[in-house]
Amino acid sequence: MSFEKSIRIPSDRIAVLIGKSGATKSKIETSCHVSLEIDGDTGEVFLESNGDVEKIQPFKAIEIITAIGRGFSPENAMTLLDGENTLHVIDLREFAGKSSANVERIKGRIIGEGGRARRNMENLSGTHISVYGRTVSIIGSASKLRLTVDAISSICSGSMHGVVYDKLEAANRRSKQEKMQLWEDQDVFY
Repeated sequence: MSFEKSIRIPSDRIAVLIGKSGATKSKIETSCHVSLEIDGDTGEVFLESNGDVEKIQPFKAIEIITAIGRGFSPENAMTLLDGENTLHVIDLREFAGKSSANVERIKGRIIGEGGRARRNMENLSGTHISVYGRTVSIIGSASKLRLTVDAISSICSGSMHGVVYDKLEAANRRSKQEKMQLWEDQDVFY
């Protein structure tokens, strides 16, 4: 059984996808058991599965390529192979309309001064966030993704950063309490 897919990424991200001496491309190929053909002029990436069907991860390869195309570093994009991490892309035009000035304003709110707002959200949510072009992309597990998408949506809609951080911190506290409760509820026999 063979799988083929063509993906287009921005041409300025092709060098990042290939990596120094082809290292990133090779890592994706070996980790996901696929082969990649990359057209540096058009940004077209042709992906084809190869090897044992049980080991092939073409959909993870597509996510990794898309993540690199959306501005993530190869290291952060490769975290998509960890656990149940997945990629979520938000088009900022959903909040800003067609106005490029509004898109830039919202991007500035998400990034914050010196990147501080983005880093705070990453640290509080345990996700990776990339702001590139007219999109914001997030890598994380399903529960963390939902929290981060809500946080970014709130900021895009005009919420104050502090309020958003408080919600993320409260969610972290709830999660820790739930984990502690699971430990307390277990019967331990010696």
